[in-house]
Amino acid sequence: MSAALRLVDVTVSYDRHPAVHHVSVEIPAGEMTAIVGPNGAGKSTLLKALLGLAPRVEGRIDCAARRVAYLPQQAEIDRSFPISVFDTVLLGRWTRFGGFGAAGPADVHDADRAIAAVGLVGFERRPIDTLSVGQFQRVLFARLLLQDADLVLLDEPFAAIDAKTVGDLMEVIRRWHAEKRTVVAVLHDLDQVRRDFPNTLLLARGLVDAGPTQRVLSAENLLRARAMAEAWDEHAGACEVPVALSA
Repeated sequence: MSAALRLVDVTVSYDRHPAVHHVSVEIPAGEMTAIVGPNGAGKSTLLKALLGLAPRVEGRIDCAARRVAYLPQQAEIDRSFPISVFDTVLLGRWTRFGGFGAAGPADVHDADRAIAAVGLVGFERRPIDTLSVGQFQRVLFARLLLQDADLVLLDEPFAAIDAKTVGDLMEVIRRWHAEKRTVVAVLHDLDQVRRDFPNTLLLARGLVDAGPTQRVLSAENLLRARAMAEAWDEHAGACEVPVALSA
């Protein structure tokens, strides 16, 4: 099985203190992989490192993807900007037409299809600040659809979302899987991970285990992850390893 992402001895630090420590792992291409672990385990930090958004990354990250799409946590998104659902979704094509270009008929058509795919027909002209958390998450998934990425990174995509919306958005993720796209999601609901995600990476600042979900989420591994997280030294110094990012 080929790897969409390969991490070699990756350490991520904030203010000279490691948040993720010496992680070496391969994430399979075309598969659905969950990243799980105790609170403060470095899950979102690792996702940001994969995108080059973490302030200090040491080690090596190889990415085979041509296009990468990223869904941040909703708390990181400012919804006060006066923009409609349709225009927010259309931003998924920003890299094609930029700040001074114009969306073409194909872009408009694809935006309409994406909005329909997430169940928001009739919401196109609604301002995003009038939407519920679940409705806005549907908008963000529609925007991801327009990015046509072969690697999709999702940071807590189902946090505070109603069950109906979770089910509908899981159908979008399964569609990506059927299209052989790679999906990596930070998740907290272990029952959902066991049910829907064949592969799992269990993190507790360091790597506990990675591979088939049923093996990784064993009682022994979960206890080990908790012990590792509780024993972590918040004042440990950063390791000096040169960074190498490649595509």
